[in-house]
Amino acid sequence: MIQNVSVIGAGTMGNGIAHVFSQRGFKVTLIDISAEQLEKAVATISKNLDRMVSKEIIRKELKEETLKNIFTSTSITEGVKSAELIIEAATENESIKMKIFQQMDEAAPEECILATNTSSISITKIAANTKHPGKVIGMHFMNPVPVMKLVEIINGKETEKDVTESIVALSKQLGKVPCVVNDFPGFISNRILMPMINEAIFSLHEGVAGVEEIDTIMKLGMAHPMGPLQLADLIGLDICLSIMNVLHDGFASDKYTPCPLLVKLVNEGKLGAKTGEGFYIHIPGSKELVLATRNFTEK
Repeated sequence: MIQNVSVIGAGTMGNGIAHVFSQRGFKVTLIDISAEQLEKAVATISKNLDRMVSKEIIRKELKEETLKNIFTSTSITEGVKSAELIIEAATENESIKMKIFQQMDEAAPEECILATNTSSISITKIAANTKHPGKVIGMHFMNPVPVMKLVEIINGKETEKDVTESIVALSKQLGKVPCVVNDFPGFISNRILMPMINEAIFSLHEGVAGVEEIDTIMKLGMAHPMGPLQLADLIGLDICLSIMNVLHDGFASDKYTPCPLLVKLVNEGKLGAKTGEGFYIHIPGSKELVLATRNFTEK
């Protein structure tokens, strides 16, 4: 029975994953090379718990218990030595993930499950980089992790059946809804979502409609909670481009070619909410959406 969990990467996804496990009573070691990032992550978890207390979703005592369940480390070797499950939640970069998995594989206890929160990179390829490919699985959480119910569970070609069953049961224990899929580029979530976002960007780039019109049509006409361009900004345009490239390379099909406007914005450093500008201007601390003033149809 899994009780000790290590999470590698203290960014948005990592701190969200640490939050949901610790709130459910698991002992969580959050690992990052940056001590400053670890402090920031714990502060974010505390702030999110305060919000839950103020909305009477949880009791104040549960907030305190949750924070007591979180430990931090700047060393993978030290941080995973007692882990029964390790979840890698580093940036969506294949070479970085491969390097981390090599370190995880070397330092983890023999029976430890090695999971990755990747949204697009092949589980089979990651697993082939370890001595225990049967113990490797995808555990793709959605952002924001404490709120979103889905966990997309991805089997690599070597993933053992009991590993999949353990992760399905564990996801339910977290109050999540697990969906098991097989290892193809983009899995299911991003194989469907990213081409839609890419097509919305093409429609904007070609002058079919503006940012606000595209997002309003998809929200009101298709019952989406937010439009594809707003969602792209939230995800990060660099992440969207990275996933489109994985799809394009993996399927060798022109239908997955990233829109030139997406490439241009990423090259300019306009990555969406995290840089303050993408298809919208994002004001820190404000939920107001302000349209970017640039001409998106420029070639």
